[in-house]
Amino acid sequence: MDHQNTHSVSVAGVIIDDQGRALLTQRRDNGHWEAPGGVLERHEDITTGLLREVREETGLDVEPLTLTGVYKNMTRGIVALVFRCKVIGGHLTETDETRSFRWVTAAEVQALASEAFAVRVLDAMRDDGAPTIRHHDGTHLL
Repeated sequence: MDHQNTHSVSVAGVIIDDQGRALLTQRRDNGHWEAPGGVLERHEDITTGLLREVREETGLDVEPLTLTGVYKNMTRGIVALVFRCKVIGGHLTETDETRSFRWVTAAEVQALASEAFAVRVLDAMRDDGAPTIRHHDGTHLL
């Protein structure tokens, strides 16, 4: 198998509160603001990986409501599946991966996150029922 041509799959949960705000996490490694998520492990199904990643990064238990988008980082070969979620338990907790949290409006998302990550949150904040498919270079949409 030519590993130069393989993809990695990641999952992310855009958690929406009762006021329509989304939860962003600030990563410890690079300071970026993003929705919680990460790489899907080979043995995991998609939902299990999503629940694990969100729990590891936030301390929250969530229920995925709908797939809101599929995004490909064309530079790194990462395909991300993003889901709108709601909290069903747990407590926000800083972790080894996350140093801060913020409940944000759509306008605040654009100010905090890079274009490639902000669009994932904004797509999930829209409640139109249709998943979006987008491509980016890690920073900007293509």
